[in-house]
Amino acid sequence: TPKRAAAAKKSGSRSAKAGLIFPVGRIGTLLRKGQYAARVSASSAVYAAAVLEYLTAELLELSASTLAAGAKKGQKARRITPRTITVAVRSDADLGALLKDVTISRGGVLATSSKALAGKKGKKATATPSA
Repeated sequence: TPKRAAAAKKSGSRSAKAGLIFPVGRIGTLLRKGQYAARVSASSAVYAAAVLEYLTAELLELSASTLAAGAKKGQKARRITPRTITVAVRSDADLGALLKDVTISRGGVLATSSKALAGKKGKKATATPSA
């Protein structure tokens, strides 16, 4: 009967049904209350939660590998700090392009040296003779 079929349906949260950790219900509520569109489908919250969870996992994985690479160089670091996240994001091409206009609080900037300021190697500076 139809009632038994409905009762046999998988119960639990929408996050558990989708196999996600991020809260699908809360993201759906925020999408509806944010008035981004007149109507918001039920699957849009699942999709947005999946995308946010994937991006967060990528960011944490990349930050952890950056931290491990720093530990090999002799830096003693055990925590993922905003600086670690900034270095990881700026060193990755895809995340760097996605977050190019984002400022991470307490993240700092990457150290770069301009080619114009760097002197040519092997050439010694000589004083020009004055008349």
